Amino acid sequence: MKLGSDIAAIVTGGASGLGEASARALAAKGVRVALFDLAAERGEQIARDIGGTFCRCDVSDDASVNAALAKARAIHGQERILVNCAGIVAGAKTASRKRETGEIVTHDIAAFTKVISVNLIGTFRMSARAAAGMMAVDPVNQDGARGVIVNTASVAAVEGQVGQVAYSASKGGVLGMMLPMARDLAKEGIRVMSIMPGLFHTPMFDSLSEEVRQSLAAQVPFPTRLGKPEEYAALVCHICENDMLNGEAIRLDGAIRMQPR
Repeated sequence: MKLGSDIAAIVTGGASGLGEASARALAAKGVRVALFDLAAERGEQIARDIGGTFCRCDVSDDASVNAALAKARAIHGQERILVNCAGIVAGAKTASRKRETGEIVTHDIAAFTKVISVNLIGTFRMSARAAAGMMAVDPVNQDGARGVIVNTASVAAVEGQVGQVAYSASKGGVLGMMLPMARDLAKEGIRVMSIMPGLFHTPMFDSLSEEVRQSLAAQVPFPTRLGKPEEYAALVCHICENDMLNGEAIRLDGAIRMQPR
């Protein structure tokens, strides 16, 4: 798919991190970008920077998604690109002992459910709605391409660490639905890809000390550093432009293989 001003895109989680970088990279290629996020102030600023549109959106809520899609499509037209970057984390073991008392506790079910609702079901909700919209418009090239969906999985989908059971389950689900989704939509000319980022310097890392960040970066074989959101965004753009990329997950991780801790 040739990127340019005749193409509209939606990026969830577009107000920070991987989503922000993806929105900026697509806009730099002329794409009309709508940012879906809950962080309104930051999202509005980025939208102004890139000449895009901010739509406040909770991907775990049907009504919120419907309203955001209606707004984005009214301004930019039917999206041909969907990049799903919206996500949250919750660190807790399946069952554990409280250090102070020795009391045995289980992972909070509400917290587990919230991670699944945002990361997995939110990704599916957005993907299904975007695919339905793409199916209703004409192809953009002689291959019959109507659009592309890029989902954010994680190396945690296959190498989850201690305390990542909820996050890993959600990202494993994103990874697992990729191929059947691509097969579902193949006849309609809609591609589905996943990116599995490793350790990237996103706002999730801002609460960590410099010492901890350096320790994490040292685990990456090469380049021995945290990934840059711009590197994720560059891959997003290439996936959009390369019609032969379909039904596959790409690790973007500097060859890291996560250890239990």
